[in-house]
Amino acid sequence: MRAFVGACLILTGTICAEELPPASERPVVFSRDIEPLFKKRCLRCHGPKRQRSEFRLDRRQAALKGGLSGLSIIAGDSVGSALISHVAGVKPFAVMPPEGKRLSAGEIGLLRAWIDQGASFGDQEDSVDDEPPSPSHWAFRSIFRPPPPSVNRAVWTRNPIDAFILARLESAGLKPSPPADRRTLIRRSSLILLGLPPTPKEVEAFVADPEPNAYEKLVDRFLASPRYGERWARHWLDVIRFAETYGFEPNKPRDNAWPFRDYVIEVFNDDRPYDEFFRDQLAGDAFGEPRGTGYLVAGPQDQVESPNLELTLNKRANELHDIVSTTGSAFLGLTVGCARCHNHKFDPVSQRDYYALTAVFAGINHGERHLPLSPAAEEERLREIAACRKQLNRIIGELAQASPLPRLETTTSGLGAQSPRVPVNARFTLDRFAPVTACAVRLTVLETNGMEPCVDELEVFSTGDDSHNVAAAAAGGVPSASGTLIGHRRHKQRYINDGWHGNGRSWVSKEIRNVWVQIDWPELTQVDTVVWARGRLRQRSDRVTTAYRIELKTESGEWLVVANSADREPWTKDKESKLVSSGLSDAETATLTRLHTERQELEKRLATLQKGRPAYLGQFTAPPTTHLLHRGDPLQKREPVTPGAIERVGTQLQMAEETSEQERRIALARWINDTANPLTARVFVNRLWLYHFGAGIVNTPSDFGVNGERPSHPELLDWLASELNSSGGSIKHLQRLILLSQTYRQSSRPDEAARAVDAQNRLLWRFPPQRLAAEPIRDSILWLSGSLQTQMGGPGYHVFEANNNYVRVYKPKQEYSIAEWRRMVYQYKPRMEQDAIFGVFDCPDAAQVVPKRARSTTPLQALNLLNSGFMMQQAERCAERLLQDVARENNDNKMSAAVRHAFQLAFARAPNRDELAAAVRVAKEHGLHAVCRALFNTNEFLHVQ
Repeated sequence: MRAFVGACLILTGTICAEELPPASERPVVFSRDIEPLFKKRCLRCHGPKRQRSEFRLDRRQAALKGGLSGLSIIAGDSVGSALISHVAGVKPFAVMPPEGKRLSAGEIGLLRAWIDQGASFGDQEDSVDDEPPSPSHWAFRSIFRPPPPSVNRAVWTRNPIDAFILARLESAGLKPSPPADRRTLIRRSSLILLGLPPTPKEVEAFVADPEPNAYEKLVDRFLASPRYGERWARHWLDVIRFAETYGFEPNKPRDNAWPFRDYVIEVFNDDRPYDEFFRDQLAGDAFGEPRGTGYLVAGPQDQVESPNLELTLNKRANELHDIVSTTGSAFLGLTVGCARCHNHKFDPVSQRDYYALTAVFAGINHGERHLPLSPAAEEERLREIAACRKQLNRIIGELAQASPLPRLETTTSGLGAQSPRVPVNARFTLDRFAPVTACAVRLTVLETNGMEPCVDELEVFSTGDDSHNVAAAAAGGVPSASGTLIGHRRHKQRYINDGWHGNGRSWVSKEIRNVWVQIDWPELTQVDTVVWARGRLRQRSDRVTTAYRIELKTESGEWLVVANSADREPWTKDKESKLVSSGLSDAETATLTRLHTERQELEKRLATLQKGRPAYLGQFTAPPTTHLLHRGDPLQKREPVTPGAIERVGTQLQMAEETSEQERRIALARWINDTANPLTARVFVNRLWLYHFGAGIVNTPSDFGVNGERPSHPELLDWLASELNSSGGSIKHLQRLILLSQTYRQSSRPDEAARAVDAQNRLLWRFPPQRLAAEPIRDSILWLSGSLQTQMGGPGYHVFEANNNYVRVYKPKQEYSIAEWRRMVYQYKPRMEQDAIFGVFDCPDAAQVVPKRARSTTPLQALNLLNSGFMMQQAERCAERLLQDVARENNDNKMSAAVRHAFQLAFARAPNRDELAAAVRVAKEHGLHAVCRALFNTNEFLHVQ
């Protein structure tokens, strides 16, 4: 609107560009060129204490908002900005400043250039409460590619990275450290890139390689290793809080979350462009990579349902908040979640922006989807399902023939001489009756064992050789019910006859007794068997229907009772598994037992086939209308908000309410990946830098906002971001540049003079030594002991005892076998629980995102590495491995050879004379395993130098 007004003023002749002093052609810096001018000439009338014409120049938002008398600043348009016409005097009746000396042409030219270049107010905070702060902070400015600076010691540099680092060192009067020796360099690179030490053969080959490109070849080989993806995937899984349980009090497992973890490993190994990686996590279902959307549901979810509307709405709002907040922090480095209840107090994120992002994700729900099979595999699966159903129908027919007909005239108090039928069974209850021609069935629940009734698959079988379930939804069966359904995503009316067995797709009523469920089918059919269950796949003793009545709707429209529970034994928990009546012959009992066993196996097989390849990747439904919530309260809805993104960062993204669920996510992915977005590439390259040097250029890697730290090397950050984009988004290309730089190859030895100037080594005058993370520590121990299993992919291994409690109790295993000797990235990850031994090494518990791991030092770390059963076991295996390795060398002094071999494996170097003598002495007195335990606990083993 302001631009339109400015244009109108120009057209009317009020402002003419030729009447104005020309804009300066050089870049304008607010703090240097504009702020002093404002303070000297403007703020007395338009500052914090006084705002004539309601115009204020010390805050960007207020300045852009404008004042009375047409006073305004239009960012990018100095000609249309009334401020320029006032200070230039083209409006004689409104000259500014009204008193004193007029602004010179040069000063006006600076003002024009400043406005045309975006009217940035530098890093100045904007505290206007009713609008989000301005995007003037350094991180919101466009990425540019600065030329590498000139340096005095240019001979030291190998690529532009070094020039940027050296320029800062020289400006601080510092110099870089000498290069690390080759043994240190190969161990450093192997542990950082692969999370494992190099083999002695690799070390010796690299040390002896005379080729000038020996290190380049080493880096390329490490980047091509499949072990690389296993290490680097873990970094991203921290950032997005990936785990394999739901969290909250029950903390139940997600057994099929692992495909997303495998996908992330493949992304790094295959060097897929980072923008595709981001796109697939938001909308991979649209681009042939459905596993990527595991990101959207990688966080916690409260599975406890409530009939309370407020609790239900808040639960859903919290789920969406988790996705929005993580997307903001992971991809954009912004604390977007702060805008849930109000405009962000520091960054240019409005509350409307927050709910526009919420609208993008409004159709996402936690749950599994089926990974697609190949056409041939899918055809085979459908054939197997059909064959399995046919066999199951045959088994049920045989069971029906072997079952006694119900005696409807009996009552619970008068069963007569005939033995009663078996009690209701939660996994399989069958009622056979004389054939009836009918078009509907009704099961009425008269009593339960004290909880709401649950029914899993109500089936009605026709008579004859082609017996089949006429009530199935696939056959046209339409369900209905009395009472009120329980409000849970697992329990829907349509699940009563959808052909899927299991508690996860069943019908549950809120009423405990005198409630019915009914299925109508299209044509009158002769039937003689009804089968139903509480849960077909698992024995459950809750929600069991203990008294019931079954009716069929005949051709006349009347309901005929064909079976009830009056002639069954009373249900009790101790009779739950009873499937065969007493009084049968041994042959009849054996036949029925065999049929039930076959039935159970077929039901399990059918359930597996129906699931296909399930993976916890989220489910997508038509998104409801999203409203802005007053103070974030779901009960205080305000105006509707259409899907979009952060209005004042990057390009504009606005979508119509009618935009489909998938298209919303695709559009957001494109907005995030747009090179005009100033945050995405900066944030990602900063993460890569962090994982190489232990600290990011911005040391708050998920907060690039005003409250985050300023970059130590801002020009280098932009150069890296530009290089990432210009290289096609190749992660390995950027890593190769970092690894080949002189900066990375420096020695880690301290220098007291440099430490006095830069104690935290933010200028990188040496390579920063780092304590290994939990995963490389565990993996390296297994590698050193010869126990490491290199199987890739698939479901993870467990380090906790199995349990089926409603509230999961994760009790650590006391003994470990080969199944638990895979790399730690494949360890099944419960939320809010830690590996009993290595969790103390600052391993995230996945309750929150972890952009940067802490590095603590605690007594438990040393105690776990010294005394735990796992470490004792691996020390013994390490000793065996060492002796086996040296036995092949025909060495006379086996113990000395074993100790030297151990040092080569652990430290990539030989022991010195004192170390060798001490280690051999310990080995002879306490065993070689004691030496291995000692090596596992050394700083040299646990650190990257």
